[in-house]
Amino acid sequence: MLFVQYPKCSTCRKAKNWLDEHNIEYESRHIVEDNPTAEEIKLWYEKSDLPLKRFFNTSGMKYRELKLKDKLPDMSEQEQFDVLATDGMLVKRPIVVDDDFVLVGFKVKEWEEKLL
Repeated sequence: MLFVQYPKCSTCRKAKNWLDEHNIEYESRHIVEDNPTAEEIKLWYEKSDLPLKRFFNTSGMKYRELKLKDKLPDMSEQEQFDVLATDGMLVKRPIVVDDDFVLVGFKVKEWEEKLL
């Protein structure tokens, strides 16, 4: 299982602690140092059954700086994948990638259902 996170993010730290408390093994990946590629994001999106907008860190400075709220509705899926791949700070985190599912963000109930 892959755990994609930003170590300075408090939500990511909570998620990591939760994984550790439940003895769940994972490979950790720093989202800024090793930003997901457009291809990875596309695969994760297809596996997640989530709207593509859920992959954007809509509360981040970079999202606001690029005025993505206004631009996203007119962008194709591929353009959105490409934008997400430019900067890890644009991507919602943490992300858990397993063979059968992808979790975006940390919601305890959702994580319990999929991981316990």
